[in-house]
This record gives sequence, C-alpha cells and structure tokens, in this order.
Amino acid sequence: MAEALVLEEKGKLSLRDIALPDALGAEDVRIAVDVVGVCGSDVHYYTHGKIGPFVVEQPMVLGHEASGHITEVGSAVTNLAVGDRVCMEPGIPNTRSKAAKLGVYNVDPAVRFWATPPVHGCLTPSVVHPAAFTYKLPDNVSFAEGAMVEPFAIGMQAAAKARIKPGDVALVTGAGPIGVMTAIAALAGGCAKVYISDLVEEKLAVAAQYDNVEPVLIPRDNPADTLRAATDGWGADVVFECVGAATSIHTALEAAAPAGCVVWVGMPVDPVPFDLVLAQSKELRMETVFRYANMYERAIALLGSGKVDLKPLISQTFAFKDSVAAFDRAVEARPTDVKIQIKIGAV
Repeated sequence: MAEALVLEEKGKLSLRDIALPDALGAEDVRIAVDVVGVCGSDVHYYTHGKIGPFVVEQPMVLGHEASGHITEVGSAVTNLAVGDRVCMEPGIPNTRSKAAKLGVYNVDPAVRFWATPPVHGCLTPSVVHPAAFTYKLPDNVSFAEGAMVEPFAIGMQAAAKARIKPGDVALVTGAGPIGVMTAIAALAGGCAKVYISDLVEEKLAVAAQYDNVEPVLIPRDNPADTLRAATDGWGADVVFECVGAATSIHTALEAAAPAGCVVWVGMPVDPVPFDLVLAQSKELRMETVFRYANMYERAIALLGSGKVDLKPLISQTFAFKDSVAAFDRAVEARPTDVKIQIKIGAV
C-alpha cells in the first residue's frame, strides 16, 4: 500500500493509501518522486470524469508530469544509477509495435500513459518506471523544472512538426500552458518572432515576459490582421493552433501565409467546422500533434543549456498533504496561473 492522490469518482479526490504495482523488473528503476505538475487533463478527469473515450470507472491515481531521484535499479539497467536525478516520460508503448519501430510510439494504440484510465498516475511518493523512459537531469536543472519537461515536450513536438526555418514569423493561438510553451519552443526552434493571441490580458502578460513574444489581445486586435500588418501583407509562416475552438481554428487559417504551415495542437471537445477551401487556396501544409515522441532528451538539453527558462511559468507549489487544495486551485483557472505543482519530496 502507498499513499497517493486518488480520484475516487468525478468531483471527489482523496489522499489515502492504495495498492499500486511495485515489482521492479530487470529493465526498470524505482524513483522517489519529488515534484508533480497538475495538468489540464488531470483537472478535466477531476471535474468531468472522462476525456473522450477514456472514462474513470474505478479509483485512479492522478499525475503524469514528474521528476525525482532513483532509489533502486533493475539488474539489466546500465545507463542509470541510484541517486540520479531524473524526469520520467509517462507514455510507455509496446516497443515491438509497428508504431514504435517507425519512431512514432506516441500514436501506438497500446501505449500505457500515466493517469489515463485505467492506468494509475504518479502522485505518490515512489514509482517503478522503465529505465528507457527515464532521463537524467543536468545538475543546473531543478526538480521543479524537470517536472515541466512533459508539457514542454508537447511544444517541442509542435515546433518539430512545423519544420521551422530560421527567421520564420509564427502565431500561437491561445496563451494557456501549452500555448506559452509552444511559443517558447518555436523561438528555440528558430522563429524570429512569435505572436500569441488570447482573450485574457493577464495570460498574455505571462507570455510577454519572454523576449520576441508579442501579445495579441482579442477582440481588441484581430490576429490575422496583426500578422499581415507585421509581414507586409504576407501572414504567418507558421501558425500553432492551441485552443481547439471553432473561431480560433478559422483564425489560424486566415493568419497563415500562402504555402505556410498550420500545426493543430489544441483538441476540440466536439467536431468543429473547417474551411477547407481557404486552406486549399493557400496550399497550406497542415500537421497534427498528439503528445510527443523522442522529445524528452531535446527538451532537457535546451533547459540545461539555459536557452529555455520555464521557471517563470511555475505559479505556485503545494505540499503533498495539500494535493486536493492544489487541484481545487487549478480548477479555479486563475488567469495568471500557468502551472501548479505539488512537492512530494522533502522541502
């Protein structure tokens, strides 16, 4: 039995003991969890009890954005050692699947992802995880930053899918956590400037802390008009759509330059209308993002180099004993909050 933050059912959280898998395989490591981030998907399971086909039908431990240190290694593990500071990639594919062999293991139908029903998450003091999906943190990267690698990897996946060319101008629709991290990843990937649009001025102010990120407040400013004005009428070389709403999707198509690229990051709750003719008339290249693959090492390298600083995005850290309060704070969705974290390890 282990203490954990358990989603008992929709709208009900408990910090209690629960039986969790504990056997250490030859290729596994045991990790003392230090920091866990609260993700929007965790909050959605708490408030709605489901995301699409994934329904919480029995008590489930939440959390999938995590860092910690290794306390035990399996007999076949050679690249990690007790005491190593690490972060953990939460999605484990079938390494023999066709998706894994093609290098797109994120779309493996058999992937087991922390805190996705019925798989337990990592909001507990100790977890067992495959060494192949456990990554060392540089000495200058804190546990709190290590727990930010997971959401940042989504931004990295989006930037990689965009095939950014040095000097590109980009638009990100939506200044939520993923939108802001996508903007940061786009700059790291070579964009000269990234415009980011949102309805909430406080969210834009968080994004605007970063050099070469330009806020666009809706409805005061029209993102498509703003991009055309900034590019002599051409438009954005790359648009990252991070909202998933019908109006935002249309904005992405309008703002994109001819022969530009639109990367679909946000997931609509329900089907939305799509102006295919507008996309065709510009001959837009379109890419989709679902989680990430082979991005953790790249994200960690950027953090370690100092070229990317995610610390300003950590809004507040709660003690493990206050985990339920942390989730209730996340449910509030305060406009200045980006990432709420829970500290499990010793302060």
